[in-house]
Amino acid sequence: MTKTINPLAFNAAFKYAPAPESKTHIQLKPRYDLFINGKFTAPSSGKHFDSINPANELKIAEIAEANEKDVDMAVKAAKTAYEKVWSKMAPKERGKYLFRIARMIQEQARELAVIESLDGGKPIRESRDIDIPLVAAHFFYYAGWADKLDYAYPNKKPVSLGVAGQIIPWNFPLLMAAWKIAPALACGNTVVLKPAETTSLTALKLAEIIQESGLPEGVVNIVTGFGNTGAAIVNHPGINKIAFTGSTDVGKIIQKSIAGTNKKCTLELGGKAANIIFEDAPIDQAVEGIINGIYFNQGHVCCAGSRLFVQESVYDMVIRILKDRMETLIVGDPMDKNTDIGAINSKNQLDTIRKYIKYGKEDGAEMFQPSCEVPNKGFWCRPTLFMNASQSHRIVQEEIFGPVLAVQTFRTVDEVIEKANNTPFGLSAGVWTDKGSKIFNLTSKLRAGVIWANTYNKFDPTSPFGGYKESGFGREGGLHGLGAYLNFN
Repeated sequence: MTKTINPLAFNAAFKYAPAPESKTHIQLKPRYDLFINGKFTAPSSGKHFDSINPANELKIAEIAEANEKDVDMAVKAAKTAYEKVWSKMAPKERGKYLFRIARMIQEQARELAVIESLDGGKPIRESRDIDIPLVAAHFFYYAGWADKLDYAYPNKKPVSLGVAGQIIPWNFPLLMAAWKIAPALACGNTVVLKPAETTSLTALKLAEIIQESGLPEGVVNIVTGFGNTGAAIVNHPGINKIAFTGSTDVGKIIQKSIAGTNKKCTLELGGKAANIIFEDAPIDQAVEGIINGIYFNQGHVCCAGSRLFVQESVYDMVIRILKDRMETLIVGDPMDKNTDIGAINSKNQLDTIRKYIKYGKEDGAEMFQPSCEVPNKGFWCRPTLFMNASQSHRIVQEEIFGPVLAVQTFRTVDEVIEKANNTPFGLSAGVWTDKGSKIFNLTSKLRAGVIWANTYNKFDPTSPFGGYKESGFGREGGLHGLGAYLNFN
């Protein structure tokens, strides 16, 4: 007869000793200016703002705030570099620069991972093992495509667009930059990039790498700031392409702003992903996939599996195992290698998450949070599970962007397809079953851009990523990611 292990007793008996990652090897300046035309340039307004460590609310560095004049300088530098240097350079030579940047990212991977965790709040394990390796991989992958565009698009005569304006969010700061910069450069375009105001440091460290790599001046420009900085990029007449990752509301504003212009656009917006567990699924593996899909990343991914659908016959077992697994999660210092769930990126985001947790209670869902300790200083949220949720609940319909999971049950395949598709979003989904026919049936009917089968949150530079409906349009990654930065004659 087997005994059930109490996770609380287990945690008390086996406490991990702290294992903090060293910060002595990183180099951060107290103040960062704008990166324009190959040089760090003070903002014309003279304004800087603080970048805060969300785990302890301490200032890390001061970041320049760009205005319309600074954006205009950056766009003009990018346009000059495009017309005089980058578009005229042999494609294989462009590829060499990308290869060089990729290798330098690998060489500085440990430093970049630490800065990413300090600035963004995500656990060092995620920054070290997922984010930074994927950053280098994207540069390597697109470096290889730089001199093969004619083979990628036979008989189409691909040509570059010009200057790409790129705006990225705070959840994967350096990875999002790589997703956008690497294919743009490989296709012969130049770039003006704006990182999120709360997570600008790794983009500015990338600027240092780009400077050191010898990339021609003006090919990549990085301007930091708030929403008005992004708006200046979107509205600038010298921009030929907009690539935006962020909220659906801002994506709609961008669409309206560029309507009637000849600017190309790709938008990767919000999500409310469905994770579907059938009765024939490998339950333990599926529960681990749920944890990975929503809690290990603090729910800070637009493709987070924030809606869980469980077939009725295995519902009790899945919830029991899920609750036990949640009790083992460690919430705390992102720099500790034992940490599973780090800090919420900002106070504003934490307030939003708390608002939705309140909504979940008000709407009548049953809430569960593990008994884990949470630090007193910083922005923290325990992993949260809502059971007995329904389609009308706000925690089911609206994007939360936090470690909050809403659970519903289903009986038939048709029922779960209808429920999963009953949302304005369509970015990603997950299916857990041992039947291949069931997987192929769902993947053809779920309105989601990326569907994982018996896994979750797996990314590769060769695979396209993007959504349907209010999750945006266009694809990043893979061959599809090249086409977004090209015209065809």
